[in-house]
Amino acid sequence: MNLSHFRTVGMVALPLALLACGKRDDDRNLDSLDNELVEAGSGGTNASDPAMTSALHDQIMVDPALAQQSNADSVRPPAQPYSGGVPPVGIAQSGGGTTGAATSETIKSTPAPATKDCPNCQAARDSLTLGALASRQKDKSTSGCAGAMRYSARWAEKLPADVPLYPGARVAEAAGADTSACHLRAVTFSTSAKLQTVLDWYYTRVTNGGFSAEHQSDGTEHTLGGTRDRDGGAYVLFLTGRRDGGTDVDLVANNGG
Repeated sequence: MNLSHFRTVGMVALPLALLACGKRDDDRNLDSLDNELVEAGSGGTNASDPAMTSALHDQIMVDPALAQQSNADSVRPPAQPYSGGVPPVGIAQSGGGTTGAATSETIKSTPAPATKDCPNCQAARDSLTLGALASRQKDKSTSGCAGAMRYSARWAEKLPADVPLYPGARVAEAAGADTSACHLRAVTFSTSAKLQTVLDWYYTRVTNGGFSAEHQSDGTEHTLGGTRDRDGGAYVLFLTGRRDGGTDVDLVANNGG
């Protein structure tokens, strides 16, 4: 064996010896702690913590009566997926059936719009709330009371007798004002009845009640509005046909109650 071979073996052995000598005291302490924990968990003869050994090896006790009560108040999954469908408009209707026009009155046909202009239609499109819609009306007592309106579904039950809620209508929103100077109501509702049926029904009611009736339309939207001289009452209806054949309506009436 030549000298170069001994040099090579020496170069390999020297770093190993240095590593062995250079192991830190804290590493040895960690090794000792690990061994103690292993012995304690295994129940060996050298276990230094009887409490830990007992906790790890004793049998778990279970009360069958309490186990049956586990998650008693938890929310259980549904039996089938939830539906995102919207109920049909007529599902909550009553009294008037599908048209909602049950009445002893002889229904009159609404005259055709006098012109193709429909300023009220544009006012309805520009109004985001019932209050804004009321404020845009030509009747000064109606527009002047718009700022006093408050929102609540109960206003739908306080419409004037001559401009009532359409039979079987589904109310979406309602607002109103009752002060010494203001008796204003506004309601948004829908019905499964066709637009012309709703229009004719209201035309019959308001004209029989002494109101004037001006019909406007831009082809897709219709309005019917008028006033009554004997008490200063006023009303306006905004009607739009629905894709399902029904009608959406905004109704503003003054001097209700």
